[in-house]
Amino acid sequence: MSKYYFTIIASGLDPEAEDFEDRFFAAGCDDATLSVQRGAIILEFSREAKSFPHALVSAFSDVQKAGAKVVHFEPDHLVSLSDIAHRSDMSKAAISLFAKGERGRDFPSPVAKVTSESPLWDWVEVARWMFRRKSLSLHHVVEARIVRQANVALTKPDGIEKFFAQRFRSEIRA
Repeated sequence: MSKYYFTIIASGLDPEAEDFEDRFFAAGCDDATLSVQRGAIILEFSREAKSFPHALVSAFSDVQKAGAKVVHFEPDHLVSLSDIAHRSDMSKAAISLFAKGERGRDFPSPVAKVTSESPLWDWVEVARWMFRRKSLSLHHVVEARIVRQANVALTKPDGIEKFFAQRFRSEIRA
């Protein structure tokens, strides 16, 4: 088994309730650091599982068992240059050179805030580019795609359950 790190943003429970933390612990979220920020419930998981999909599905289920609603999975797919540097374990200066085209070719273009001082890139596209350059392993690309697709599925009625069932049926049963 491997350890996987990700965050679930949740809602629907009163952080002031006496049993707030106990509910998550009893539901199986004992491997998550729990906090409340700007009214959102933040669960930072360090989950041992057979695979990343298995870790994500089991954490999703445990958060629901606690009575909370999963709103979002992180790490988010929109990233700044600093985020890219952190996730790839490279310096921000190196990533800036990639983005400017001064150190490598065809770095993905920003997808949001393109004209601002702090543009955002799609982490899936950046991870793919870095994988092709042998700067990241394939599991980074796979995990990025899964998180992005899961967040899209969360926006649809019954979308996340269908997403997990369709894409990871064999993975989850194992």
